[in-house]
Amino acid sequence: MTTHGFILAAPASGTGKTVAAALLLAAFRQRGVAVSGFKTGPDYIDPGFLAAGAGRTAPNIDPWGMRTETQQAVLTSIAGSASLIIGEGVMGLFDGARDGTGSTADLAQALNVPIVLVVDGRGMAASAAALISGFARHRDDITIAGVLFTRIGHVGHYELLAAAARSVGVNPLGWIGRDSAVELPSRHLGLVQAGEHEGLTETFEAMAGRLARTVDLD
Repeated sequence: MTTHGFILAAPASGTGKTVAAALLLAAFRQRGVAVSGFKTGPDYIDPGFLAAGAGRTAPNIDPWGMRTETQQAVLTSIAGSASLIIGEGVMGLFDGARDGTGSTADLAQALNVPIVLVVDGRGMAASAAALISGFARHRDDITIAGVLFTRIGHVGHYELLAAAARSVGVNPLGWIGRDSAVELPSRHLGLVQAGEHEGLTETFEAMAGRLARTVDLD
C-alpha cells in the first residue's frame, strides 16, 4: 500500500465500527486531509455511511469474491486521490467463509495494511486486556496498530480501558462516547441505509469536530 491507511476491525458485529470509520473519515477531512474509505466484503449499506464521512464514494473490497490482484487494483484506484485510506472490516476480524477464508484479517494481510481494533467498552475495564491480547496474538501475519474504544461513558472509564490495552502492549488510540445521534438503527438485513438518515452528513461533521478531543488523530 503506497498511501497511509488502516482497517478498522472488531471482535464482532455491532461494536460501532461503521460509525467510528465514518467519524474518522469526517474528522480527517475537516483537517484538510484527502481521505477515502472502503468497506470489506460485498455489503451494500455501510459504504453509504463511509461516503457520508469521506465526502466521496466508498467502494467494496471483497477478500472472498475478489482475487488479490483485483483487491490491489481497487485500493490503487482510490489511493490516487487520497493521502489517507480508512477501511471498515466485516463481522469479527477473523470471520469469513466456512473454511475461514475471506476475513478482514485476510484482506489486511493481502494488502499489507495495519488494523485498528474497535472494542465496545461497555461493561468492562481490566478484562479488556484479555480480549485485546487474544486478538493481537491470534495471527502473526497481521499487525494490530492500536485499539479504539466505543460507547464509553466518561474519560475515567476510558483511562481504565487504556491501561488494560497498554498492559498487553497495544496502543490505546482514544474513545468515542455514547451518543444516540450516531447510533445507526438496524433492520433484519442490517443497518438502515444512509439515505434514510436525514442530515446524516451534518451529524457526522458535528460529531467529528468533537472527536479530536477524545481520539489521537496524529
